[in-house]
Amino acid sequence: MQTIKTIRILPIVVISQFCCTSLWFASNGVMSNLVTAFNLNTNAIGHLTSAIQFGFITGTLVFAILTIADRFPPSKVFFVCALLGAFFNVGIIWTGHNLTSLLLLRFLTGFFLAGIYPVGMKIAADHFKKGLGKSLGFLVGALVLGTAFPHLLKGLVDVSMWTSVIITTSGIAVLGGLLMVIFVPNGPYRIAAIRLDISAFSKVFMNSDFRSAAFGYFGHMWELYTFWAFVPVILKTYSNLHPGVNFNIPILAFIIIGIGALGCVLAGYISETLGTKRVAFTALLLSGICCIFCPFLFSITSEIVFIGFLIFWGIVVIADSPLFSTLVAQNAKPDIKGTALTIVNCIGFSITIVSLLLFNMFVDTTNSLIVYMVLAIGPLFGLLALSSQKKYRPSSNN
Repeated sequence: MQTIKTIRILPIVVISQFCCTSLWFASNGVMSNLVTAFNLNTNAIGHLTSAIQFGFITGTLVFAILTIADRFPPSKVFFVCALLGAFFNVGIIWTGHNLTSLLLLRFLTGFFLAGIYPVGMKIAADHFKKGLGKSLGFLVGALVLGTAFPHLLKGLVDVSMWTSVIITTSGIAVLGGLLMVIFVPNGPYRIAAIRLDISAFSKVFMNSDFRSAAFGYFGHMWELYTFWAFVPVILKTYSNLHPGVNFNIPILAFIIIGIGALGCVLAGYISETLGTKRVAFTALLLSGICCIFCPFLFSITSEIVFIGFLIFWGIVVIADSPLFSTLVAQNAKPDIKGTALTIVNCIGFSITIVSLLLFNMFVDTTNSLIVYMVLAIGPLFGLLALSSQKKYRPSSNN
């Protein structure tokens, strides 16, 4: 039975997730074109990119407080949010927009993505009790490829036809929602919440094992998105320090970020043998070490070694993400599992904004490469949180 589920359900969930989150990553790849098309200031790019992030954070908070993913069939929640997200995304192509209306549409698109990414993980958790880490490895891996996609878009494709990108992403998001609602029923491990409990999102943190997993995830998020955002900057900085080096930055950024998908899948498989917590701890430790050693790698004259280091970092920086989500799902009460995943996503993505703002401020105020060590604060916090868990759960329980 488990094999049949794995063959049929998991690919559909992964494909649906990838299709729907294209509303996020592919659209971000054409933000500069929106600025040109609507005669906006160049600083509008940052605002438009941030708007979808703030929408997602707001949406996850609302969904968690209202326990949406636990009180209603998650596949239907996913479908409705896919339709609404696609609707607000495609609304961008109207020619009469100003900055305010564009920001509103990006915010609303992000808001309904809250019913896609964490709900997709909830659906996987409802179908896969054993081997959940492996299943979420594929799911998060799809998101990683999506995150890297805009860099490939810039490197290979003429995105002057930005309206085609927007229409296409909205279309495949609708397709993803349809695949989910038609082919993915409620999972055998789903226990629906009977009533609205607005305190459920805070009650989950009363469990010490849940807190350990959640805080580990928060530490991981401090590093992850800031690293991803600064990959092009890291490559450019190395090129400036070594004039003979001529990187194709968009393509290399796609490889460095996208290779993390392989890290997610491998970590999921390895966790079935070594245990979810142990593999998550190891990946977080390795990425923290990369943060510390990063400033010293800029002096290496071999560009192959430097790129190899970044590729390794790209693998380990995300490999623990599906495992933390697995630990969160396993240590939450079954009837509030969706709420637990959603509120952890909400806090985690809020942390990414703080990390990005602080790190950007440090970069602007200092020319020292030592600033990259600031990223190690997150992994250190996460490792301490995981170490504080009193009881280690063997792999057989994962």
